[in-house]
Amino acid sequence: MPLITDPFALEFVQRALLGGSLVAVLCGVVGTWVVARGMAFLGEALGHGMLPGVAVATLLGVPVLLGAAFSAVAMSLGIGALQRRGRLSYDTSIGMLFVAMLAGGVIVISHSGSFATDATAILFGDILAISPDDLAVLGWATGIALLIAAAAHRSLVALAIDARVAAVLGLRPRLAQAALVGLVTLAVVASYQAVGSLLVVGLLIAPAVAAGHWTRRLPSAMALACVFGVAAVVLGLLLSWHAGTAAGASIALTAILLAAASWAGRALHDRTRAPQATYA
Repeated sequence: MPLITDPFALEFVQRALLGGSLVAVLCGVVGTWVVARGMAFLGEALGHGMLPGVAVATLLGVPVLLGAAFSAVAMSLGIGALQRRGRLSYDTSIGMLFVAMLAGGVIVISHSGSFATDATAILFGDILAISPDDLAVLGWATGIALLIAAAAHRSLVALAIDARVAAVLGLRPRLAQAALVGLVTLAVVASYQAVGSLLVVGLLIAPAVAAGHWTRRLPSAMALACVFGVAAVVLGLLLSWHAGTAAGASIALTAILLAAASWAGRALHDRTRAPQATYA
């Protein structure tokens, strides 16, 4: 009798599970800060703003990861420049560069005559085709992100509370902000080639939102976000296999559904505890 977990006996599904789990851990840690700082738009913008670098790298025959990294870093620096010199708000700066980068990428790809295929691969990736090299990149990126997050933890906490307080305490809020933007950039660039920008953004935001319903402590929120993310990968791969759906989109949708279930579970938990508190 076949088991529901039979797909995990296949080597390429095992690589997909390992790669997706690494992305979930990487995005769980970074995503907790993204949600705490209200920077979800930045993750989405970086995910799609890499398009011009990927397109040019594809045309030149160089590794697309280099093109993606170049675009993401250029966009991050551009956001900071527009804030300082253009005196624009953070979300306005992101919005302007997001549209410019996305439009430029579409122009390059459409001119090359392979728009549909390339755009689909960038948005959705192919998690079932993750290679050992992809796993190595994700492993290094996850380790580096954990080290940066641990080293900058105090500064990031102070920044999340009040940037002026962080400055008074000598915790260098600008450096902390740069570290956070760097973490988001690292997560998006390292993960997108394996799983696509849609799945990266989904795992960056949804598990952190799900975890936030159960704890306000950042370390425990990060750990719980990683758990929700890995669960989304496992359930999404199973859904994809048995229902014949796209793997990346299935994982992204599962992550959103887990966030909704977490909210519902927390609401039910609070409702059932309320009468006990009343009559205690």
